[in-house]
Amino acid sequence: MKYNFKARLATINFVLFVMGGLIIFQVGRLQFSTSADANTLRTRIEKDYGERSEVIQPVRGQIYDRWGNLLAGNREMFELGVDLNQVRLAQNQDTIANVLAATLQLKPYDKPHDIDYYTNAFNGALANENSVYLMLENQVSPEQISQIEALVKQYSKNYDSKSKTPGKDTLAGLTWSPKLMRFYPEGDLAGNVLGFVTEFNGPFYGVEEKYNDLLSGVPLTTTVSYDPNKINNEQSIPHGADLVLTIDRDVQLAMEQILDQSVQDTGSEGGVIIVMDPRNGEILAMATNPRPNLNEFLTFVNNNKYFNPAIDKTYEPGSVFKLITMGAAIDVGAVTPDTPYFDQGYYYNGGITIRNWNGGAWYDQTMTTCMVHSLNVCLAEMAFEKLQQDRFYDYLNRFQFNRRTNIDLAGESMQRPPLPGDNGWYLATFLTQSFGQGIAVTPIQMTMAASSLANDGKMMAPRVVRSIIQDGIQYNTQEVVAGMPIKPETAKTMTEMMAVSVEDEASKAKSEHYRMAGKTGTASVVIDGQYSDSVTNTSFLGWGPVDDPRMLVYIWLEKPESSEWSSVVTAPVFKEVVEKLGVLLEIPPDDIRKQILAQN
Repeated sequence: MKYNFKARLATINFVLFVMGGLIIFQVGRLQFSTSADANTLRTRIEKDYGERSEVIQPVRGQIYDRWGNLLAGNREMFELGVDLNQVRLAQNQDTIANVLAATLQLKPYDKPHDIDYYTNAFNGALANENSVYLMLENQVSPEQISQIEALVKQYSKNYDSKSKTPGKDTLAGLTWSPKLMRFYPEGDLAGNVLGFVTEFNGPFYGVEEKYNDLLSGVPLTTTVSYDPNKINNEQSIPHGADLVLTIDRDVQLAMEQILDQSVQDTGSEGGVIIVMDPRNGEILAMATNPRPNLNEFLTFVNNNKYFNPAIDKTYEPGSVFKLITMGAAIDVGAVTPDTPYFDQGYYYNGGITIRNWNGGAWYDQTMTTCMVHSLNVCLAEMAFEKLQQDRFYDYLNRFQFNRRTNIDLAGESMQRPPLPGDNGWYLATFLTQSFGQGIAVTPIQMTMAASSLANDGKMMAPRVVRSIIQDGIQYNTQEVVAGMPIKPETAKTMTEMMAVSVEDEASKAKSEHYRMAGKTGTASVVIDGQYSDSVTNTSFLGWGPVDDPRMLVYIWLEKPESSEWSSVVTAPVFKEVVEKLGVLLEIPPDDIRKQILAQN
């Protein structure tokens, strides 16, 4: 056979020409293809070369009370799912649905996951031919996984060894993988303070949201091989920071128990008790009713507008606000505790008539007895005639009612007071604000403002985080003086005046062991645009012992049914709180402290 050199050369040239054309075509296609972006090409190269990038999330930091009791931690849970390709092969979705419905007994949203739930999930996933995995449950406990493992072994006997195909009555394709999930061992204890983290690691409310960047830590991006035969280098990654709160678990529990019982006894819609150390702003307890069980947070957030009424719900506080008005008047020298006042039972000004809580006249009074008897007429006339409008609003700013307290919790709210020049502001607005109507505050705002009365004029910024532990090092937070709205001598004067008030007007608040200062507050509630004659908010603000204040207490019971008056509703609660705090905070009774001081 004659060798045809030219024909073979022509064939080679043709093949090379076609290959060159194909290469040029592919280059052009990649240049203009919508799928040829850098990320897609990088993914293809990584897969072809056997490696991929993976982001490793740190273990979330834990949250403790001031004594090291765990309030928020992590526990191992499992994600339960199925390999849809195996299910398609075995056609065993009905078996899996029946077994899971009978064994898991999960009740998210208060509805059990039954056979229909799993069947519908399978139908939707199997209808999509491209689906390869279906997640069935996201929070399966280790105990439940142990039961499922035993069932898988039992059902595996139904595997057809001849055809190498699992039958319909197997659990083939069922998979589970471990994961860490947020867990709150104390249930609803301080739930309103902590906030929560969803199953997809979204932080909401409270400490969890406010300190999320510290708690969640810094993710690590590493390279992982696709080849199962290669050993991947496991890189250690620091956990997120741990937090130690100012909250005292025992104090918090006691306040929640007292509050729950008080709400029940008085028929109130809800309530708040805040306990602060007025010397440094540390919140020892912040109890609310209702409050969330953080392990079932969806049930709560779906049924409640407010997560933490102590910081996110404003209301008209009533006569506890007279502390601000009187404190301002004494601070500027407009009045003294002994300044006389003749109460005729009404005060007409600004187009409205102000009357006292009982509608009567109290005749000869002083500023002290005006506070003792909580006389609206006295406070309104004194504010207009003595304190005067400009100085009143200056002190509202000094006490920072025009801003949030910036407590280190997510979700704080506020409502700026109506001011002169605002649309809808009238002289009557000023007069009613002087005794706590026509102005809305949060409990935490009133607590911060009152800290100046209990702390020689220094107003302490409230805080709930005491220290941050990161990389084995503890960083303590610092107390912050938010301002000094009144002089030290004004604070002492107001404390003595309000100690007399507790001993006389609010006698049900009087402690047997400690001399305390305090003020009741009863405020009418607006219903359908008008103030109700019978529905009220009742509050009590108190501090002490008066010679060395170590506790500042704010109580709010919302719309009580047992009585409309704070002297009846919240005064007894204050007494109970003080007696309990004396024991828990190890504060010696007044007589014992005097003996100790005398010996020293």
